[in-house]
Amino acid sequence: QVQLVESGGGLVQAGGSLRLSCAASGSMFSINAMGWYRQAPGKQRELVALISRGGSINYADSVKGRFTISRDNAKNTVSLQMNSLKPEDTAVYYCHALTIRNYWGQGTQVTVSS
Repeated sequence: QVQLVESGGGLVQAGGSLRLSCAASGSMFSINAMGWYRQAPGKQRELVALISRGGSINYADSVKGRFTISRDNAKNTVSLQMNSLKPEDTAVYYCHALTIRNYWGQGTQVTVSS
């Protein structure tokens, strides 16, 4: 079992920055990758950024150059630094951990005003 707790969402103006953090606990040895997904109203949940156990990183095209994912294995945390935020980044952001199954955090709201 893996538990994920997110923090750091909020309201920001377009062009601003936010940092999301996710603290993981439980069966850490079983985690193959961690990342962030988001879901906007009326849309499907989509991948934002993913970092593997070995450090390989993937970003959605829409956030490349603006968002940075990082992982602190010693602290069992994964963070998402979001810069140059746009109104279309508004969504609920979910922390995700992949083992032999998917684990999700409770979600944190990010709202970007124009």
